[in-house]
Amino acid sequence: MLTRKQHELLMFIHERIKETGVSPSFDEMKDALDLASKSGIHRLITALEERGFLRRLAHRARALEVVKLPETAAARMRTPFKPQVVQGSKPSTPPVTAANDSQALPVLGRIAAGTPIEAIQHERERISVPAELLGSGDHFVLEVQGDSMIEAGILDGDYVVIKRGDTANSGEIVVALVMGEEATLKRLRKKAGSIALEAANPKYQTRVFGPDQVEVQGKLVGLIRRYH
Repeated sequence: MLTRKQHELLMFIHERIKETGVSPSFDEMKDALDLASKSGIHRLITALEERGFLRRLAHRARALEVVKLPETAAARMRTPFKPQVVQGSKPSTPPVTAANDSQALPVLGRIAAGTPIEAIQHERERISVPAELLGSGDHFVLEVQGDSMIEAGILDGDYVVIKRGDTANSGEIVVALVMGEEATLKRLRKKAGSIALEAANPKYQTRVFGPDQVEVQGKLVGLIRRYH
């Protein structure tokens, strides 16, 4: 079992390699874990090597390889977000959810799942959403434009149900307002004083911003797909 600092360092190295293809420097690791000196990082890396989580690659600078992840982290990575898809066309048989168990939510415009486009617009229509998708709080709906979240099961033309809020945990899919003017749907990662907006499509690069450049507008709680 890893200590808290060992776990933090391992996940920091893993996420940095995943984002950039290069392991972080000792200074970056020291700053990320808020340690006073690099000697503490050396001890943590040695402990992770001894436990089989890390491997140093010979004859290469900044060369660390993550061999395995803790079971809890690996389980989370094996089970990415799979949105519940609600068919939007009229079914041939009576729906399971009664009409009075749905709620009309405002559709506030389009959201980019790709290169950020426009900020959230004013309400343009309303759409009925099954109550089972909603918990407490305020919700709204956005139409998805783009393909950068396809590996999370979110397609161009889908409608995403968003719970309004200004906070989110690292790894959650959020509506993020970038530079106060562009809205995008991405997976949020918190990285040592910065915010990364991560696509679920390998053709799109992760974009990294300062914490004051990204405002969380809400997080994804459901998805509606209309069939024509």
